[in-house]
Amino acid sequence: MVLLKSSTNHARPRAGRPTREQATRRHGQLLDQALDMFLDRGYAQTTIDAIAAAVNMTKRTIYARYDDKAALFRAAVQYAIKRWMIAPQTLSTLECDTLEGTLLAVARMRIAHAGTPEGIRLGRVIAAESFRFPDIFRIAYEQGTMPVVTFLADVLRRHQENGTIRVKRPQMAAYAFLSLVVGGPARAIASGRNYDPEELEERILFSVELFLNGVRARTV
Repeated sequence: MVLLKSSTNHARPRAGRPTREQATRRHGQLLDQALDMFLDRGYAQTTIDAIAAAVNMTKRTIYARYDDKAALFRAAVQYAIKRWMIAPQTLSTLECDTLEGTLLAVARMRIAHAGTPEGIRLGRVIAAESFRFPDIFRIAYEQGTMPVVTFLADVLRRHQENGTIRVKRPQMAAYAFLSLVVGGPARAIASGRNYDPEELEERILFSVELFLNGVRARTV
């Protein structure tokens, strides 16, 4: 008796296409790894080949999404900015009954945010490569700093209308506040300085009080 071979196909089924969630997560891993390599090696010394190998992708896959290394770099920075920026809804929760309380809350959050791994990494890569890509500094400023300026300017404008402070140009005053209170510590942290928590809090309190002394309404 002749046994007929089964016509059933026992080949392993092909893996299905990744879900949208999986593809998004994989893309995020690519951008994260790319930014780390750009920071560690510098833009010039980082290659698409090295990035592709690090994330187990083909160059073809990367080039299907990005035309060149510069486009990938900008996308990686933008991805980091998006994750680092403080949402306006979060800022609105910082407003207190007093102007001093609001300013202290903003200063503490902004400085703490600058000290997160994401904030430090972003600050360093912008400092290292903004001469080559000046647009990344502008984007970080517009998306990361401007929402804070807008929030502070609105708070100062309302206190001006209530007569508790005298500020003719609230937006400029908001810029001055961030420069005076936040700028120095944030830059120091990005450069690798580890502040003693008590020292940092003392500096924040002093700087906020100094700012308030400059804007408080004076009685004749």
